[in-house]
Amino acid sequence: MSSEEHVARGERLATLLESFPQRKVLVVGDLVADQFLYGEISRVSREAPVLILRHERTETIPGAAANAAANLASLGARAVILGAAGEDESGRALLERLRGCGVECGGIVTLPAHRTTTKVRILAGQPHSTKQQVIRVDYDGETSFQREVRQNLLARIREEIQDADAVIISDYNYGVVDAAIAAAAWTRATERGIPILVDSRFRLSDFQKFTSATPNEDEVEHLHGRPIKSDEELEAAGDRLRKKLDYRALLVTRGSRGMVLFEKDSEPLHIEAVGSREPVDVTGAGDTVIAAYSLAIASGASFAEAARLANYAGGLVVMKRGTATTTRHEMLASIKR
Repeated sequence: MSSEEHVARGERLATLLESFPQRKVLVVGDLVADQFLYGEISRVSREAPVLILRHERTETIPGAAANAAANLASLGARAVILGAAGEDESGRALLERLRGCGVECGGIVTLPAHRTTTKVRILAGQPHSTKQQVIRVDYDGETSFQREVRQNLLARIREEIQDADAVIISDYNYGVVDAAIAAAAWTRATERGIPILVDSRFRLSDFQKFTSATPNEDEVEHLHGRPIKSDEELEAAGDRLRKKLDYRALLVTRGSRGMVLFEKDSEPLHIEAVGSREPVDVTGAGDTVIAAYSLAIASGASFAEAARLANYAGGLVVMKRGTATTTRHEMLASIKR
């Protein structure tokens, strides 16, 4: 690529970033409270060969679908989220943090008897040192919901899609996105001619005929049914999966090896990773990728342009500790570099 073409591409991506605040993106999916418990190593226990930590602080950060929505808001978009949370401590902290991020939470159903899915990461270290994750404890929420909850979510989907520019389905297999929810979102988005994109950790094959999706290479390998050992095999598997799902495009993330975009009637596009080859923390990076990718498509980007913007966004958040977000200012600075 010539220097003129490189400059032109950067200017185009910068123009797309400027339009982000004019877009509304609806996120439908599983809300997770990502908790980070920080402690200072005090001593070794006399009861067992384990460390005793002196608790310093606990932070609750939006995770899963909530993280995708937080990233949309951080990028300047109008972010609306639909899902369910419990009326427990984790649920209250999660909703407070989401509202603080500027996410519209009116579509979140709060349930007294529901336990909010919570992932507790315990980080330990010596005084004045960087804390390292030593263990994670998961508290899984419900996987089924009462009929009235479903009806509430279905009604809100139909209402919120009326003026949305894109829809994200964020499925972590915690029960919010069943067949009826997925069908309703797909039908309304298709009627309005807006993109609907999927991030599904376990059930991507259940979401056919959507606009696009952002699986990682491990998820593609799982659907492929055997290990992928070369770029050529990945290209064949990715193209086959896109055709099977009947997507217009499929963006496969590869961590430090970047991304590969599979688009209808185009050769696979390999996109080199942006930034350091040694990420600080990859927690929630996939949520950032689909947020930036969807928002770019909603702003009129081609799939290739959207993939490049998502690549910049992902490269920025993996250099931050914990479940993180990025901003248009950070992305613009990265593009200029």
